[in-house]
Amino acid sequence: MTQVRPDNHSLLFTPLAHMNLPIRSLTLAVAAALALSACGKKEDAQTGSAGAVVKIGQASPLTGPQAHLGKDNENGVRLALEEANAKGVEVGGAKVKFELVSEDDQADPKQGTLVAQKLVDGKVAGVLGHLNSGTTIPASRIYSEAGLPQVSPSATNPKYTQQGFKTAFRVMANDVQQGKVLGSYAVNKLNAKAIAIIDDRSAYGQGLADEFQKAVEAAGGRIVAREFTNDKATDFTAILTKVKSKSPDLVFYGGMDSQAGPMARQIKALGVKAPMLFGDGGCTTEFSKLAGDAAEGNYCSLPGVPLEKMSGGTEFKARFKARFNVDIQLYAPYAYDAANVMIDAMKRANSTDPKRYLPLLGKTDFPGVTGRIVFDDKGDLMNGAITLYQSRGGQWQPLETVGGGDISPAAVAASLDKAADGGAKPVGAQGIAMENVKAVEQGTKGPGY
Repeated sequence: MTQVRPDNHSLLFTPLAHMNLPIRSLTLAVAAALALSACGKKEDAQTGSAGAVVKIGQASPLTGPQAHLGKDNENGVRLALEEANAKGVEVGGAKVKFELVSEDDQADPKQGTLVAQKLVDGKVAGVLGHLNSGTTIPASRIYSEAGLPQVSPSATNPKYTQQGFKTAFRVMANDVQQGKVLGSYAVNKLNAKAIAIIDDRSAYGQGLADEFQKAVEAAGGRIVAREFTNDKATDFTAILTKVKSKSPDLVFYGGMDSQAGPMARQIKALGVKAPMLFGDGGCTTEFSKLAGDAAEGNYCSLPGVPLEKMSGGTEFKARFKARFNVDIQLYAPYAYDAANVMIDAMKRANSTDPKRYLPLLGKTDFPGVTGRIVFDDKGDLMNGAITLYQSRGGQWQPLETVGGGDISPAAVAASLDKAADGGAKPVGAQGIAMENVKAVEQGTKGPGY
């Protein structure tokens, strides 16, 4: 049997043909109209025409041992976008609606790159994240190649902004700043002369430990042991036995609360008299839960000032609790500010198109909850503060804040001038940027800030 294939054009236009209408001309006219309609929709998303939906990406570990921190970041971003929608934010003279696209990078560098590509392919207008340096650094190359702005609320490894990517920014002090403060504090304020260092070999943990060691030695302290573990370990007996034999005055740990808590318990059980000191990765309420009574007397640092001293910090804490019915874990205020900094750049650019608002992002001078946010030419926060804490009665009590304060008008002007000139430039197609990415991918067994 011979099959007869219908001619689609004949079926659609035969009646019109008997009316002597130019079929080809009509078809082209319809196609042109559809194309104009599509272009109009694309323009809506870029300039902020009424009803436009603007997708904002967020990446952090939403499963695994660091999920409590990843969800904290996600909630900070969510609150900022919800408040912007409630206010009816206008971009380019028309209201827009922000939509959160949140992805779980599992605090894993390889998964981080997959998530980054997914967000790029999903046509988000910008990315807030990642939480960890170990995921942020390799993902940043993908965002840079796509021309997609990225603002991390919590990645502190200096390599993130040393790659020359014009798309990379962060809203808290980096580990060079934090490591210097920790090292100096250990020697000059805690009077620790013999110090043991342990890190989790992550981009964050090892990076912070390296900066801490430099600062200790510069202040006249002595490193008596340098050991390492990984972000999945729970038994540190062998390492701590070596450390105990060196009789340190202080044990520094570069890593996360999920290891710092059990480590503190085991330090106490082994009879090591030295207190612990660590950075922001362990400076959480989760550490106190995991460490129990072994938390008492240990020290940590956090970039920024205490929440109660942040501009609007108390009000933010109340709004956060009312919305999510949980307490802030760590970085939610910074994630909130990161989102608002991105929205502010869109408003000033009159566009949500990354190509149009990215230059304005580099010129940011924004009064955030965490403080004044001005970026230098690399995308780092200018004049970031570091606060030292001690665990007392199961709570982290602030001791002192180093840095921060007002930024001189001259420094702001210089930063804005460099941003106007294009900011930091990429160092070769496969230069420093790729070397840093490979260092993370090859040397990082586990994640880190």
